Amino acid sequence: MKTTLLLAGLALLVGVSPAAAQASAEDEAGVRGAVEAYLRAHATGSGEPIVDVFHPVSNLYWVRGDTLNQRAGSAYIAGFRGTPAPDEAQRRRWISMVDVTGDAAIARVVLDYPTAVITDYFALLRIDGEWRIVNKIFTSQPK
Repeated sequence: MKTTLLLAGLALLVGVSPAAAQASAEDEAGVRGAVEAYLRAHATGSGEPIVDVFHPVSNLYWVRGDTLNQRAGSAYIAGFRGTPAPDEAQRRRWISMVDVTGDAAIARVVLDYPTAVITDYFALLRIDGEWRIVNKIFTSQPK
């Protein structure tokens, strides 16, 4: 109750309706939930947690050797082995940023692995009331 009143008070100060402030908190939680499913998939080595999170027309993009590469989200999910990586205990992953506006959102994830730091950027859309990843771009920096 105190949190709701605080959000309403802050919203009035910045000129946003209390309902919009609450919706933003709910939307951020929905976006984070979708991205956390992605983190679970990586930790477990199973694509199952993200089958319903990646939209069927989603794509992944990255640059290797100055060349743009692309992979369908469905092919990415199919590539999970079903078991955690051998060095899973040394891997760390976290959501470093979420930004939501209406039905669109972006999220940045950092994957700190023993030999590289990978930064993922996700584009998400709220479709039929659910947040779905529609695009992923990423870069990998060797350690």
